[in-house]
Amino acid sequence: MNKHLFSGFLALLLLASLPLSAQDLPRYKRIVRQLSSAKYQGRGYAREGVRKAGSFLVKEFQKAGVDEVFYQPFTLDINTFPGNMKLSVDGRKLQAGRDFTVREYNPAVHGEYNLYHIDTLHYDFQRIKADLARPENQGAFIVCDFWFPYNHRKDFSFLQNPDSTHIGGMLYTWNEPLKFYKAYGERVMKLPSIWTLASVLPEDAKTIRADIDQQFFKDYQTDNVIAKVTGERHDSCLIFTAHYDHLGNLGKKVYYAGANDNASGTAAIVMLARHYARQRPKFDTYFIAFSGEDAYLRGSRWYVDHPMVPLSRIKYLFNIDMIGDNNPQLHCEPSEAGAWAFPVLEQLNRQGGYFGGLKLAKLEEKSDHYPFAVRGVPCIFFENEEGDAFPFYHTPQDTYKTIRFDTYVPLFHLITDFVKTL
Repeated sequence: MNKHLFSGFLALLLLASLPLSAQDLPRYKRIVRQLSSAKYQGRGYAREGVRKAGSFLVKEFQKAGVDEVFYQPFTLDINTFPGNMKLSVDGRKLQAGRDFTVREYNPAVHGEYNLYHIDTLHYDFQRIKADLARPENQGAFIVCDFWFPYNHRKDFSFLQNPDSTHIGGMLYTWNEPLKFYKAYGERVMKLPSIWTLASVLPEDAKTIRADIDQQFFKDYQTDNVIAKVTGERHDSCLIFTAHYDHLGNLGKKVYYAGANDNASGTAAIVMLARHYARQRPKFDTYFIAFSGEDAYLRGSRWYVDHPMVPLSRIKYLFNIDMIGDNNPQLHCEPSEAGAWAFPVLEQLNRQGGYFGGLKLAKLEEKSDHYPFAVRGVPCIFFENEEGDAFPFYHTPQDTYKTIRFDTYVPLFHLITDFVKTL
C-alpha cells in the first residue's frame, strides 16, 4: 500500500471512530456505576446522598468541557427512613426491601400488634365494624390485599379514620417483586401503612412486631444541577434533562441504588454535554440534572417557575429517564407542542436502524418533561421499559448488576441525528 493510500485509509478509520468516541460507552458505564454505588445511598435525602451526587455531577460536567455549570437550589419537605427498619410476623423476621416496605408518608411504628384479616371472599362491612369494636381488636393492624380497598373505598376510608375506629394501621399484601412505588413524602400520616409480600404473611398470622423509624425534613435544600454549552445562536435553546435523585434509604442497611432509575438517564445527559462541548451546537444548549423527581417532580416544577431562560425560547427539550434496559422498542412521549418531532424521529430511526420501533405514548405526569409540556414547551420523554431490567424498577435490586446497556448508544445517535435537523 503506497503512502497516500495508507494516509487515506487512516483518515477513514479516524472518521469511522468518531461516533464511537462521541458516545464513549465505557465512560457512560463509569458514571452509571458511580451514581448507583453505596457512596450515594440511593441519592436520597437522609444521608446527604442527593447532595453528594449533585457535587459529583458538577465535576463531571466540568470534565465534559461545558462553558458553565451551576446549582439551582430549592427546598422541599420530605419523609425519610434512615433508622431502624424491622418487622417480624409471629416471631419470624422479615427482610426490608424484599419482604416488606412502607409507604412514603409512614410514621414511626414501634410495638407489637394483633392482626385482623379482612375476609374478602365473604365481605361484610357491618360485621367487620363490629369485630373491630371488640377490645381484643383495638389497635390491631388490618390485613388485606393491596387492591381490595380500591373496590371498597368508602368502607376503608371509614376504617382508616382515627375518629371512626381505633386500628393500629394497615398491612397490605403484594405480589413479588415488592416496590416502593412513590417517594412523595411531603407529609406524615397518622396511620401506618406497611406492605408485605403475600408469600411471607400466612393467612393465619396473628401478630407483628415493628421497629420502624422515620425522619421528616422540613425545607430540605437540594439542587438542580445545570450545565451550559454556548451555541452559535442565542435566540433559542435546546435542553436535555434527566433526574439524578432516587428513593434513598429503607433503614440502616438497605438503599435503592437506582442504576436504571435514573443513573442511566443522568449519565446520558453528561455524555451529550461532552459531545456538544466538542462539537459546538447551533443553539445554546442546557443540560439539567433535576433533583426531586421521585418526590413529585419537585425540581422540574421549581425550574419552570424559575427558568434560566424564558420557556418560550426552548426550541426542543429531551427528557431521558430509565434507559438502562433492552426492549428493542423505545417508549416516546411527546408533548402536544412537540408531537411534530415523532415522525421525524421515526424516519431517522428507520434510516439508522437504531431500534426495532418507536412506541408513541400519551403524555403522563410521571417524569420531568411534564411540567414543561403543560406550559406549551415542545418536548419528548424517552424511556426504555418492559425489558429484562424493568422488574427491578423501584426495588433495591435496581443495581449496576441488573441494568442493561442496549439503549444508550442507539438513543445517543437518534438524538444527535435529530438535533442536526433543527
